[in-house]
Amino acid sequence: MQMPKTLKIRNGDKVQPTFSAQEYAARHARLRAYMADQDIEAAIFTSYHNVNYYSDFLYCSFGRPYALVITQDKVVSISANIDGGQPWRRTVGTDNIVYTDWQRDNYFVAIQQALPLASRIG
Repeated sequence: MQMPKTLKIRNGDKVQPTFSAQEYAARHARLRAYMADQDIEAAIFTSYHNVNYYSDFLYCSFGRPYALVITQDKVVSISANIDGGQPWRRTVGTDNIVYTDWQRDNYFVAIQQALPLASRIG
């Protein structure tokens, strides 16, 4: 039996973010302007500081990696299945991809799903 590598868990309503939608839009716009200037198609953040700053999702890793992928048109959080739908509810962004523990390296599978066919990643 082949178990899924990633899931979309969208249960519950989105919560009110810490800052306004305009503040997060400004943060994303500044980053995207820099990315465009440097010809970077996508940025992958893996520290909880950056994930929280750009998405308002503050996680406790429980030994599992988390990430935030930002492109010119998407903000996607990558989270472990242990958190269920909470990352989707708490992420200020366009999506959340949950990776499962059923196969090794599913974290990287989730990151690849969030990326376009990017040739330059920062």
